Amino acid sequence: MKKFTLAAVFATLATGAMAADPVDGLWKTAPGDTGGYLHVSIAECGSAICGTIDTAFDKDGNEQLEYENLGKQIIWDMIPEGNGTYANGKIWAPDRDKTYSSKMSLDGQNKLTVKGCAVGGLVCRGQNWTRVQ
Repeated sequence: MKKFTLAAVFATLATGAMAADPVDGLWKTAPGDTGGYLHVSIAECGSAICGTIDTAFDKDGNEQLEYENLGKQIIWDMIPEGNGTYANGKIWAPDRDKTYSSKMSLDGQNKLTVKGCAVGGLVCRGQNWTRVQ
């Protein structure tokens, strides 16, 4: 009976691990205008994908413990479309304090292209993020 129970536990754990979205994890943003960058924790939130500012760094790579936006959601309502693409989300740009319509695409396992567009989608900007873990 113990062998059966252990097998059931391992099967459940394996199924849960396989069910995680491929974009889940910790991501390093591209440097902003000042050279600083963020670590963003991306995970499922309901049926969507969300990202929260985990850590902030200055241009020299020093952690900024007093960064006022730690824990703030930066990505929300991102809908997985399959094949590593996500759309219909929102992204907040801390450097400009503006929110944009957003989409993302996962290239392999370690590169995430994140784009935000102003109203109408005529003006867009994007970054390539790299996986930290």
